[in-house]
Amino acid sequence: MFRKILGLVLLAVFHTAVFAQDSASKRYQVAVFTPLYLDSAFDAGMNYRYEKYFPKFFNPGLEFYEGVQLALDSLEKEGAQLDVFVYDLRSTTQPLQQVLESEQFKETDLILAHINNTELWPLAEAAARQKIPFINVNFPNDAGITNNPYFVILNSRLETHSQGIYRYLQRQHALSNIVVFRKKGAQEDRLQAAFENYGKTTASVPLKMKFVTLNDDFDSTQLMQHLNPDRMTACVIASFDLNFGLTISQQLASLINEYPVTVVGMPNWDMINEFSKPEYKNLEIVYGTPFYIANTNVVANNIQDHFKHRFYSRPSDMVYRGYETMLRFGKLLLLHGSNLSSSIGEKKFIVFNDFDIQPVFNNKDNPTLDFFENKKLYFIKKVNGAVTGIY
Repeated sequence: MFRKILGLVLLAVFHTAVFAQDSASKRYQVAVFTPLYLDSAFDAGMNYRYEKYFPKFFNPGLEFYEGVQLALDSLEKEGAQLDVFVYDLRSTTQPLQQVLESEQFKETDLILAHINNTELWPLAEAAARQKIPFINVNFPNDAGITNNPYFVILNSRLETHSQGIYRYLQRQHALSNIVVFRKKGAQEDRLQAAFENYGKTTASVPLKMKFVTLNDDFDSTQLMQHLNPDRMTACVIASFDLNFGLTISQQLASLINEYPVTVVGMPNWDMINEFSKPEYKNLEIVYGTPFYIANTNVVANNIQDHFKHRFYSRPSDMVYRGYETMLRFGKLLLLHGSNLSSSIGEKKFIVFNDFDIQPVFNNKDNPTLDFFENKKLYFIKKVNGAVTGIY
């Protein structure tokens, strides 16, 4: 499947996607950055290097591109006045800095990018220099960027998730016993500090949270010490270590007949498929995510049908992410043109997610706008692997 897509991508990377031929209308230019690994996939003679094998590390960037391309197909049908350039972030012949210094890039009006930490800073600096929005679609970190009103984070940061979990617990478990299980680690320290700090500033009644640090060899008897057989316990797993979360969840599931519990996990728990297994039977699991697609969404179902009939597969999260960001922000660009930055959080052209893009300030006494961030979180509840509630 993806070998076919790679061949199509070769054309897209080196050619402009041009829509509508009305030269009298103002045209806008979009730069899409994603890791495609084309230099790794093809040799100088354009022969595919891996024969029947397809490396997994190709998938995220390529799937993001495929979603973008589907959105471009939709925009083309609407006669959108857009020129779209796709850049391979793993290109050895056209490295990122060279692209950012090119004459072609200087005409860019909007940046959409699937990036890592090292690519964030140069793209953010280019956006600030050219005063154009840069939509970071996947990386959940600000990387220390400040004073850049053109930088937008869609995949909410750890601090935002911590606040979201705290508010969720205030709404749903204010009267429950709340225990935060964690392991030793710098990221776990940050999570605990975020919970504690938000508890000091919340306008509502602060929660009574008990923090428990577990060693690597913990067992269910250690967990039992912090549960109440006569009262619901909300067990927050404050670690991004998936194995740690799975182990605790499995042990809590084994105690569920004696102790009423609900497990609140981290945003990366949407990567876990094991919760439908018998080991987690009847355990209520909740986690927050900025990206949720309802089963009833018509556009999502159409994309699923497209992949099923054309590629005999299911679209990944990155396909939807590419489609949504290209369509939504492309239309906002067409609507607002050079004023897009001041309207980046406008709630128009919603595709799958109701993004709540808000300014983030670095100083309460003398506030400076550092960047924009999506503050909207959906809380998903799963029991026996099935989604039973959205908050």
